[in-house]
Amino acid sequence: MKKIQNSRLYAILLIAIFSISLSGCAVGIRTRSNSSKSIPPGQAKKITGEKSAKRYAPGQNK
Repeated sequence: MKKIQNSRLYAILLIAIFSISLSGCAVGIRTRSNSSKSIPPGQAKKITGEKSAKRYAPGQNK
């Protein structure tokens, strides 16, 4: 009986360690550009979902 309880405990610990290790993974979104130029501020705004393109326009950064 004690052996069964130990194996359950090990299984639970293994599952917990596995789930914790997977939760540390991060996925980033990148856009590809075929040309060497950067994308226009309006397109960057659309990709990120922001309401204003001010952050992406080089002349508008303060």
